[in-house]
Amino acid sequence: MSTPYTLPELPYEYSALEPHISGKIMELHHSKHHQAYVTGANTALEQLAAARDSGELGAVNKLEKDLAFNLGGHINHSVFWQNLSPEGGGAPEGELSAALADSFGSIDGFRAHFTATALGVQGSGWAVLAWDSVGARPVIFQLFDQQGNVPLGVTPLLQLDVWEHAYYLDYLNVRADYVKAFWNLVNWPDVQRRFETARTATVGLLVP
Repeated sequence: MSTPYTLPELPYEYSALEPHISGKIMELHHSKHHQAYVTGANTALEQLAAARDSGELGAVNKLEKDLAFNLGGHINHSVFWQNLSPEGGGAPEGELSAALADSFGSIDGFRAHFTATALGVQGSGWAVLAWDSVGARPVIFQLFDQQGNVPLGVTPLLQLDVWEHAYYLDYLNVRADYVKAFWNLVNWPDVQRRFETARTATVGLLVP
């Protein structure tokens, strides 16, 4: 069976995001943590295929949860790496900026909302800005672990990993400093590209 999930290369060197995120953190986060999610997702697929072939289907619910968790980790990190840039920071522009200001009152209001979401994640998870394809507007939500609490019909635009492994070597337990540093790295052109793609897509849901 082929392995459909592979670890993507980063578009920059591990040390390129310093001083905001150290090269050591990036190397461990990408080559160890992200790789573990890729391996876990492929393993879950293989085990599900083996269960179908053998007719022993008693563990499929557990294996599907394993797939959801590990595939979530793979996709979340794949977006996160692209959301960061050594030339990042500043502010969104154009229609993305207008959409954020319209939904959150202002760009400052958006930043405050996203920051509060990131700081408020209990335990492990993410802060996510996404496009709601049903409501046709950007939304912010907490993502628990790698796959929990995700609204249906949304496409991620900007994600911030607030698992402790993402920042503890640099910021210890002071998550607020890590979140503040994140704004210096946001790759707004990447977020804009995702926004433009997401809002032109259709969702396969029957809604009034």
